[in-house]
Amino acid sequence: MMLYFLVKYLHVLGAIVILGTGTGIAFFMLMAHRTNDAEFIARTASIVVIADAIFTLSAVILQPLTGGLLMMLSATPITERWLLASLALYAVAGLFWVPVVFMQIEMRDLARKAAGQRSALPERYYVVFRRWFAFGVPGFGATMLILWLMIAKPF
Repeated sequence: MMLYFLVKYLHVLGAIVILGTGTGIAFFMLMAHRTNDAEFIARTASIVVIADAIFTLSAVILQPLTGGLLMMLSATPITERWLLASLALYAVAGLFWVPVVFMQIEMRDLARKAAGQRSALPERYYVVFRRWFAFGVPGFGATMLILWLMIAKPF
């Protein structure tokens, strides 16, 4: 029983890291973007890319491992509807998150180039930012729904 609670703790911790890092990254990128300062955006995006690589990626890897262990330890069948919905939403979140990582890298690089040339941000930066924001809403929304499904197990 102690093993089950340890794995559950790690699973919940992973969810917290995904949601917390996602919220923090979105906030800092949005605040940097609002300054329209290429140098500040470049520095912020550099940190965001590192944070995503360290925190989000490790939690994204941890979640299916701990989730699978929880299923095994609790004898929960994969056919549970709340679990199937959670797994589908996890795939949706991933389909939106992976491109967002590359968008953050591109925004960082575009801002670095503009800062280095002491020029305005190029139009491409704004296109990528709008796409980044648009991808973030369903990606983050999917993770919020997964959390609710994990807690409520409504069906």
